[in-house]
Amino acid sequence: MRNNILKRIKNKIIVSCQPNERGPQDKTNIIVSMAKTAILGGCGGVRVEGEKNIYEVKKNISIPIIGIIKRDIPKYEVRITPLLTDVDKIISSGADIIAYDATIRRRPFPTKEIVLKIKNANRLAMADCANLNDAKIAINEGADIIGTTLSGYIGKIAKDTDKPNINLIRQFKKLNSFVMAEGRYNTPDLARKAILEGADAVTIGSAITRIDNITSWFVREISK
Repeated sequence: MRNNILKRIKNKIIVSCQPNERGPQDKTNIIVSMAKTAILGGCGGVRVEGEKNIYEVKKNISIPIIGIIKRDIPKYEVRITPLLTDVDKIISSGADIIAYDATIRRRPFPTKEIVLKIKNANRLAMADCANLNDAKIAINEGADIIGTTLSGYIGKIAKDTDKPNINLIRQFKKLNSFVMAEGRYNTPDLARKAILEGADAVTIGSAITRIDNITSWFVREISK
């Protein structure tokens, strides 16, 4: 299963079908539509947040799904799949890959326990990392995919229009693991560059699915 899924998303674009929370697009039927439309464009997989959303997308598509649950927990900064019960919910919803926050920050459960639960359910574990050290630890704990997802988002708020951390892809590639480029890859040229620099796949989010974000980029430019 592991090799088959990785083969299916190799050199492909993964579309993150995550609208801004509580925005007009934040409805399950719209998220399903996003996923189906992204497939028409040729994507190799989708990333979906929320138990219900994952379940409904799974019923409608046949390509791999990366599932996550985001939640705010008092006294903890980690938001992406922080609880073991989150993993259970994502498993029940049918995701093929489960992503989790792999940063070295205070958390309710150790990342090792998160990964173990994912692997015991015969699903792939994707580590959302911020730096090289995160990735090394994640691989040690059994993660199947290491992503640059949280690079630039720890300690500050990066903008969608900031440049992605291409150098981190080069560093990750030396670890001999499946590398997912993610985080501010908002143009076709940047996605291509990520692959050329060693990424095995590239996740695109706001630049494809968040109409409000994309509109603001254009508005900002013409108002200068």
